[in-house]
Amino acid sequence: MCLVFVCDEEERVLGTHQAPGSCPYCGGAVMATDVASAWRLCFLPLYFHTKRRFYCTLCTRRLVAYP
Repeated sequence: MCLVFVCDEEERVLGTHQAPGSCPYCGGAVMATDVASAWRLCFLPLYFHTKRRFYCTLCTRRLVAYP
């Protein structure tokens, strides 16, 4: 039996840096991580997107930034 993955999402960390502010849950420092994701269909790139994610350094929760 052979399984073939037709669709794939690849995520790559571009960089991290300290963000201003503190965690609302524990008061720890916040780190911002830039992540590039690429959707592929049969090894053909379909979609590229860069996201910025925020994490607390003490409680390791993912934080959501509201614009």
